Amino acid sequence: MAHIHTEPGHHDLTVSAFVFRTDGDEPKILLHWHKKLHVWMPFGGHVELNETPWAAVAHELLEESGYNLQQLQLLQPPDALVDFQDVSIAHPLPFIFGTHPFDGKIAHYHTDASFLFATKQEPQHEIDESESSALQLFSSQEIQNIPSSKILQNVRVAVLYAFDLLRKWRAVDALAYSVGSPKILGKP
Repeated sequence: MAHIHTEPGHHDLTVSAFVFRTDGDEPKILLHWHKKLHVWMPFGGHVELNETPWAAVAHELLEESGYNLQQLQLLQPPDALVDFQDVSIAHPLPFIFGTHPFDGKIAHYHTDASFLFATKQEPQHEIDESESSALQLFSSQEIQNIPSSKILQNVRVAVLYAFDLLRKWRAVDALAYSVGSPKILGKP
């Protein structure tokens, strides 16, 4: 999806999915080679006007990695509240929620909610042809050794932080959270 906010100083809401494979000798993160930026990145993109951030995570994961939510465990803080009772949509907690400048034709920002996942499975689906097909698994040490020209520093820092959270956060069913449109004031 194109940028929604097109004026200098505007903010677009984006999501990122950091997917770890935990079926080997050590955990590894799966990153893709971004076609436009030419760096290793987590999966993600813009939240479209008609979707929740969690729905955006679900569709970006499927398009860019080939994973669907059924294959993944979502990692959440040990004491995260999962059942909100009367709330129409309960969203999982991102492990990072921050804003960074986007250096496009206009000077605007991306406000990104980054989510953490673990799996022991291969992706079940083909990657969308318009997305990068270059996927690679990296250990923590390999992330530290990627040249700065091939990974953004904020991505490197986020990935290394995520490696640390793998041991501290608990796995929950990613399908426990709704991916549908929110019900506002009781209206579908």
